[in-house]
Amino acid sequence: MERKITLNRLSVIYHPKGDVMHALKKSDNGFAGFEEAYFTTIKYGEIKGWKLHKKMTMNLIVPSGSVMFFIYNELLNKTFNYELGSSCYNRLTISPMLWVAFKGQSSGLNLILNLSNLEHDPEEAENAPLDTFKLV
Repeated sequence: MERKITLNRLSVIYHPKGDVMHALKKSDNGFAGFEEAYFTTIKYGEIKGWKLHKKMTMNLIVPSGSVMFFIYNELLNKTFNYELGSSCYNRLTISPMLWVAFKGQSSGLNLILNLSNLEHDPEEAENAPLDTFKLV
């Protein structure tokens, strides 16, 4: 199984009463099916992780605030980092078998949307303590 990370620029359509922020269409690069969508928040300066999904492809979007994502690839022994947020509105697609952690970068609401190809299954994921891998 290929371990892959992709970053896709998302469109924001301005409207004077509130913008429309695109997330994911089945014709988009990174779409691997759909079974669950959920939101999570992260407080400023806090870090959640590390988690590895064995089968799940995640499509992560930060419509409010700013979040730094850290992705560790064991095969390459390398950590990659990506910042997502309202000022850098992108979708981060992370294939299975990559470790993920993330940190709240904004003092306001840091909201993350995950559009995943699998429903949550605790048997499908592994967790590791934060000091297991180096944050870059």
